[in-house]
Amino acid sequence: RYEPTWGSLDARPLPAWFDEAKFGVFIHWGVFSVPSFGSEWFWWYWQKEKREPYVKFMDTNYPPGFSYEDFGPLFTAEFFDANQWADVLKASGAKYVVLTSKHHEGFTLWGSKYSWNWNAVDVGPKRDLVAELATSVRNRTDLHFGLYHSLFEWFNPLFLEDATNAFKTRKFPTSKSLPELYEIVTKYQPEIIWSDGDGNAPDTYWNSTGFLAWLYNDSPVRDTVVTNDRWGAGSICAHGGFYTCSDRYNPGHLLPRKWENCMSIDRSSWGYRRDARLPDYLAIEDLLQQLAETVSCGGNLLMNIGPTHDGRIPVVFEERLRQVGAWLKVNGEAIYGTKPWRAQNDTLTPGVWYTFSPEEGKVNAIFLNWPVSGILELGEPQPKLGETQVKLAGYKELLKWVALGEKGMVIALPQLTPQQMPCQWGWTLQLTDVN
Repeated sequence: RYEPTWGSLDARPLPAWFDEAKFGVFIHWGVFSVPSFGSEWFWWYWQKEKREPYVKFMDTNYPPGFSYEDFGPLFTAEFFDANQWADVLKASGAKYVVLTSKHHEGFTLWGSKYSWNWNAVDVGPKRDLVAELATSVRNRTDLHFGLYHSLFEWFNPLFLEDATNAFKTRKFPTSKSLPELYEIVTKYQPEIIWSDGDGNAPDTYWNSTGFLAWLYNDSPVRDTVVTNDRWGAGSICAHGGFYTCSDRYNPGHLLPRKWENCMSIDRSSWGYRRDARLPDYLAIEDLLQQLAETVSCGGNLLMNIGPTHDGRIPVVFEERLRQVGAWLKVNGEAIYGTKPWRAQNDTLTPGVWYTFSPEEGKVNAIFLNWPVSGILELGEPQPKLGETQVKLAGYKELLKWVALGEKGMVIALPQLTPQQMPCQWGWTLQLTDVN
């Protein structure tokens, strides 16, 4: 049994499924999807920081005295079709999904009895959005279902009172945050608890170790659940299950502990923004580069989309997800279930990232640029004459190669028309029998 101490909790082995999965989809959806302007931090930037674009946006478009709470009934989700979402998630090739059950605004996407009149069953959609998505994902896909939950809430009076008391009182976590966590675990049995938003309070204020000990010992998901590292001030990148360290974290080198790169297709927001322009969205080439770099360095990629207030996945997000899925259909062996190789990227040719498939003993070289010469030079592999074989994923015939002295090899790529290419962006060489 795990003790409610970081020493004991940090020693828990991470359930194997998470490292094998490699790729998940993050969904930021809530009342912030109604103004859908600037950022999912809309309420904070408008009311607390009084940033000029947000104040002006409200003055121009809403009547005087309009409050953030008034956005609640406008979060309608009339086009939300959980089955359609599940089908898009499946088509993306992702192995898990993490839905924001509650962001820093405090609005819960399920009918929480601890969030009176500020939840999706009482206000807005009048539906349990968490239950609908959980059911569809489990019925239609093999994805693991996870939930994001914000510990703190910007403007909750109980939290503000505790903060004023330098967190010596604990009214908010005992009456709101912790009961919600127990509620979502018992009710929806998520296999990921993605905690966030410590409000600068220590983990002792949140009783994070007590909750995690229950989660790992006695909860219905104790054997399969994974958690992140955002459990109180100072715990990020130091305690918990896998490490996130910061948003859009991509160290570019191997880390000693399992980590995740959570990033968003929209460069500057996690929630949907009506004011986003096309260059604000990462292109498929950018996303595949993130995936290759992250996995080669031992991480998982959690790629975020922001649905609209009426429950649609914007077409640009759906396209990106389906593009990644199409790429994974061809190159998935270089991603799923792989381990980091002795070298993460190539020393000779930039834009080449390595993974290792332990079962087949294969080295996968993911290259992001197809060389004009049709010749790819790799500085890292040590081939064996007469034994090493080189394949291009999605192409039948073996490729010709020559050794470069002690280490390295030159590979002749097949001459293909664009229509004959196994995929349009990023390719994988599979090397067998290399030292």
